[in-house]
Amino acid sequence: MRKKVTIVGAGNVGATTAHWIASKELADVVLLDVVEGVPQGKGLDLLEAMPIEKRDCHITGTNDYADSANSDIVVITAGIPRKPGMSRDDLLQTNYKIMSDVVNKVTAQSPNCILIIVSNPLDAMAQAAYRQAKLPRERVIGMAGVLDSARFRTFIAEELKVSVENVTAFVLGGHGDTMVPLPRYSTVAGIPITELIEKSRLEAIVQRTRDGGAEIVKHLKTGSAFYAPSAAATEMVEAILKDKKKILPCAAYLEGEYGISGYYVGVPCKLGERGIEQIIQIKLTPEEDAALKKSADAVKELCKVIGV
Repeated sequence: MRKKVTIVGAGNVGATTAHWIASKELADVVLLDVVEGVPQGKGLDLLEAMPIEKRDCHITGTNDYADSANSDIVVITAGIPRKPGMSRDDLLQTNYKIMSDVVNKVTAQSPNCILIIVSNPLDAMAQAAYRQAKLPRERVIGMAGVLDSARFRTFIAEELKVSVENVTAFVLGGHGDTMVPLPRYSTVAGIPITELIEKSRLEAIVQRTRDGGAEIVKHLKTGSAFYAPSAAATEMVEAILKDKKKILPCAAYLEGEYGISGYYVGVPCKLGERGIEQIIQIKLTPEEDAALKKSADAVKELCKVIGV
């Protein structure tokens, strides 16, 4: 019997996640959304692409949470983008209500699922999902670091004119301005990038990584990134479904690791069939440690607003 993945939210990120998962033949997909017709239309369109792609995945578009029953993984992309005139707190409160509702409904149908949270603001929404789901922390994971490190790797490969396959990069901390790229743990074919890129250029690349989402929004004017975020979520899905024991930077609920307790922060995690199977602790310099703590403090502020 094939694995089953439900994606809640049939917008650009959700629908493209369904596309990546189906094209890799990882699982049958349920695309779920509150808007009538949208998941059904996108789901049917993707299903009709399967004979061309020679993939036997089944895709179901639905508005009914009953169709998500017994999912192995639920990817949550639902939420609204920030609109003109809307405060950060308004956005937080609105998406918190959506997240709470979604988590209640999906866990009622799939009590043994693993949740991957993609909705923004990412770290606070992962925290909200964890509190609401009452699942072990290993089974509620935030997608942030995979995307941020992919952006970092892209810019490093462009700078050095090398294959992206040669580039390994690590980004810790929250998703956004307070992320902590770690150049000394980032390599090209095993060589630290600190030996290949001069300091001022490296600082510029780090800043561009921090601004990665905003740079795309600036170009699009009326939208935000979806190809890379959905590919990042799919990499996490694949690591779990195939029990790959793959180390990826994810938002995880920390219980003392890195000196942080009680909050979701981006750290290296080993992903396998049980979700997060290990949180990898690496040695940080005092500066890196301070930056990670600052990132955690930013997450705490958001969580305080919604009381999680």
